Amino acid sequence: MTIWRSFDEIPATLTASAVTIGNFDGVHRGHRAVIARAREAADRLDVPLVAVTFDPHPMAVLRPEHAPSMLTSLPERAALLRGAGVDDVLALPFDLAMAAWSPEEFVRAVLVEALRARAVVVGANFRFGARAGGDVASLIGFGREAGFEAEGVELDGGPQVWSSTYVRTCLVAGDVAGAAEALGRPFSVRGTVVQGDQRGRELGYPTANLPVAAGYASPADGVYAGWLTRPDGNGGSERLPAAISVGTNPTFDGVRDRRVESYVLDRTDLELYGVEVEVSFVERLRGMVAYEGIDPLLAQMADDVARTRAVLGLPAAGA
Repeated sequence: MTIWRSFDEIPATLTASAVTIGNFDGVHRGHRAVIARAREAADRLDVPLVAVTFDPHPMAVLRPEHAPSMLTSLPERAALLRGAGVDDVLALPFDLAMAAWSPEEFVRAVLVEALRARAVVVGANFRFGARAGGDVASLIGFGREAGFEAEGVELDGGPQVWSSTYVRTCLVAGDVAGAAEALGRPFSVRGTVVQGDQRGRELGYPTANLPVAAGYASPADGVYAGWLTRPDGNGGSERLPAAISVGTNPTFDGVRDRRVESYVLDRTDLELYGVEVEVSFVERLRGMVAYEGIDPLLAQMADDVARTRAVLGLPAAGA
């Protein structure tokens, strides 16, 4: 897959395409329903399928104080779009100048001149152009004039479920199971493991620590059952069961920044500093609590590990 970050990067060999347009943050089930319909059109017309998205998110430009926390980075989005059936991605650099384009200007510049679209498939609530002046009806009308077919896809799950906003709402509540239902996969965060304060190692529960990246979504503070995926050294990956803490570690003083700490069950030998990993959340076990002393904390951590085994369908320790 190729990510084109400007019109100049689109190859001259692209003489026709099918196009789907959206922010596609998270590439959730609703997005994939639209993409599946666009894929059908691309196959019928024997043209590549191009997903048009925006970087940064338009709200970050138009109303930065209301910009949503992102579920995925652009490379992650592109990989998910590829898995959903997209051939290439045009990531338009959104700015105030582009925000001022009329719906007609957007269609001409993006769909007609840049991508030579023959089919355009979007969600039924799609809006585009200055002040969101264009909708599916106007897109269909523009298509008749410019020579492409256009369609808006109704989402059977309902926009209140199949939406990036709904996923974010679930995460704020710690409902990672609800987020996974809308995404069609567990919510995950990715990053490079950094050195922490090593208290987990001292307590017998060494953790792989990821900072919570500014501007990106994460689950509410608490403890979760899930998985840590790391490179296996052979070009593949290894998925390991983990008890995951999100927050600032309130039992100890001095921790200031939110982070994701993953204890891989039964492993004290892992050296993951500097390794890029993915942490996936399956179920919330409890909220974050400050304990009076080490002993009650250790008892709680042992219970967290036991519950993690149960959630992930793993045998009890020593079984």
